[in-house]
Amino acid sequence: MHTGMSVIFQNTHKQLTDRQVYLNDVGLAELAEPLGFDSVWTVEHHFTDYTMSPDPCQFLSYMAGRTRKVKLGSMVIVLPWHDPIRITEQISVLDHLSHGRMILGLGRGAGRVEFDAFRQDMGDSRQRFVESAECVLAGLEQGYCEYQGELVQQPRADIRPAPFKTFKGRTYAAAVSPESVAIMAKLGVGLLVVPQKPWDQVEKEVADYNKVYEALHGTTPPAPIIAGWTMCHPDRDTAYALAKQWIGGYWQTVLDHYRFHEDHLKGQKGYEYYGQFANKIQKGGVDMATEYFMSLQVWGTPEMCYDTIVKNAARIGAEGYIGIFSYAGMPIAEAERSMRLFAKEVMPRLQARQVTGVIDWAA
Repeated sequence: MHTGMSVIFQNTHKQLTDRQVYLNDVGLAELAEPLGFDSVWTVEHHFTDYTMSPDPCQFLSYMAGRTRKVKLGSMVIVLPWHDPIRITEQISVLDHLSHGRMILGLGRGAGRVEFDAFRQDMGDSRQRFVESAECVLAGLEQGYCEYQGELVQQPRADIRPAPFKTFKGRTYAAAVSPESVAIMAKLGVGLLVVPQKPWDQVEKEVADYNKVYEALHGTTPPAPIIAGWTMCHPDRDTAYALAKQWIGGYWQTVLDHYRFHEDHLKGQKGYEYYGQFANKIQKGGVDMATEYFMSLQVWGTPEMCYDTIVKNAARIGAEGYIGIFSYAGMPIAEAERSMRLFAKEVMPRLQARQVTGVIDWAA
């Protein structure tokens, strides 16, 4: 089972300088290959201390030079915030610099603060995502971008350096709302699952995705990847206390950034699911939502962490797990301790698990 790690560069409550946050999380990322992780990932967010990772390709290009074997994943590039042909060029450059080690993750975005600052209308984000994704994915396969849509118009232009290997089978997308699942199947990309809703609902959506994918493409879809906030400790009670403090603290940063517990997305076109999400939080309260979010993540003793990952992966046929170890302003020593314990006692067992071979990221 593929096992990776991600850094997200949170500066919660601005307890450190942005510079120190970068030094800390880059240091964790540079430990990934020596510790035996299969991949290094990062996210895309802008303008706040929620996460300070505005350019995944730039960071991953740095990591390409600092590593030799690990895959390099974007979790995710938010397409509505980019010129499609420009991001296609960046992806191609990263893939060349890394000798084909990139795993491409795409997404639509849901942060109003980011859409507003980029002068983008959230109401057309779904259509803009689809048109941008079609333009980018075609460009990576054929070596040029050419697209005429309602929102994306791109006259033919070559991608240089030209992509040198296919991105089919190594492209994923985050799909939170149920409507997005069918879109990803039609695009022919795999699913990147970031746990934030009931697993039985995720199971149904993945099953629906598999049916649509197989009907449209006549082949088995890529196995999903699961990402998760991870806290590993030898003592169960201590692990719970740490998870409550830090994973619970991370959930609060989600609410602060996205304002999911407020009403602003209830009437927003394309974000109806998030409006329902707000209703549930308002009904149960933030504390209940925090406990629920914790229940979806990976925390506990090494044995507990292993069992949780295996159980969740079995639900949806996932063949990859990406752990986030530093978040919510936790001391970097605590993040490194958890990551090293996970790498020593959990990761080898995951990597030894037999998978179907659907994931094929060979360089």
